[in-house]
Amino acid sequence: MQSLESHTLNAFSRNVQLTQKQDQVLHTIEAFTRDHLEKDDHAVFVLMGDAGTGKSLILNQLFTNLAQNITDAYFLVNHPELLKVYRELAGQTPHMLKKYYQRPTSFINKLHKLGKRVNLTVIDEAHLLLSKPDHYNNYYGNNQLEDIMALSNVTIVVFDPHQVLRTKSFWNKERLLNLVAPHPHQIVHLKQQFRMQASPRLMDWLDHFIDGDVIRSVPADVGDYDFRAFADAQQMFQLIIKKNNRSGLARMTSTSGYPSTLDGGKHLVNEGNFHLPWDQYNFTSTPWAEQPQTINEVGSIYTVQGFDLNYIGIIIGPPFYLTADNRLGVDPSKVTDVEIFKRRPDMDNQVFEQSKETLLRNSLNVLLRRGIKGMYLHAHDPKLEAYLERMINQDRLNH
Repeated sequence: MQSLESHTLNAFSRNVQLTQKQDQVLHTIEAFTRDHLEKDDHAVFVLMGDAGTGKSLILNQLFTNLAQNITDAYFLVNHPELLKVYRELAGQTPHMLKKYYQRPTSFINKLHKLGKRVNLTVIDEAHLLLSKPDHYNNYYGNNQLEDIMALSNVTIVVFDPHQVLRTKSFWNKERLLNLVAPHPHQIVHLKQQFRMQASPRLMDWLDHFIDGDVIRSVPADVGDYDFRAFADAQQMFQLIIKKNNRSGLARMTSTSGYPSTLDGGKHLVNEGNFHLPWDQYNFTSTPWAEQPQTINEVGSIYTVQGFDLNYIGIIIGPPFYLTADNRLGVDPSKVTDVEIFKRRPDMDNQVFEQSKETLLRNSLNVLLRRGIKGMYLHAHDPKLEAYLERMINQDRLNH
């Protein structure tokens, strides 16, 4: 099996050749940073883009370039699995130290205690930053991005509003722009997809699907991509095993919606003949998908966000259904992940209820953007499953 290290670490490393556009963005951010480091302000550079557009690749190369010439530079990421990858890369890179890479809460609390500021902060996955107090995670401020900006001369932010997953880290583009507006800032959008080998027409189909538009037939041209729907989740799992044995980095994943009925001490995802436990908490320094035993687990947004898989099997759980006019509907009452929806004083009831649908669509969107070579879907809702089979499979099952 191909190890995750050979793919993920290399995908983030300085050895990957940037495209002309990515290289241009890299130099733009470097120039912005050097210019504002000479000024006593809180300047912010925002790099936006969908999953798979190369944001993290640019960010890692940028930070490696800058951290070797700037004192007090820190790279912050609120995703524990990604943090492991960045720290391992730092250990392999001359003149880079693992201590440069931190969780935002630890960084904020430490600097507040010391009463100091730093020159540069770089934030990957900024859509995961907390935007309300979270005492469970020892964060007592009101907005992590605001705190980090106040603690650094220059802050570089990578942001994707379609990957916001919880109300306690609820962001949208408008909230972000309002926060950076009072400060010197620059915003760049990345649009070209690099992760998935799917055609632009299939990517467009996925966009319409997740947005709740009428589900049309998948275009004939899907690119060099294996895209299918499965009536049987267990059959889908068997194909994932074959792909994993052949290519590595193939895993099953699922959205929320499966109750905590324990079987043998494990929380299972039960879908017809398919019965596997959720991903277990990862206490090791090795990312979840790199570990061989996780072929027999079901990944979640918490273990695969930010990572590539060669092939992904996705169970679209009970919160998703087919509407009467053939759209992807969302029922927040069927969510079983209690961490997703937490009330907050700065969101009135209408906004809070609207955010639930957005967060659920985002959670499925994260899974839909992971597979490099192929993606397989199974829907819990029988009507949605049957309709997806009609719209997706067509002649593809013989491939």
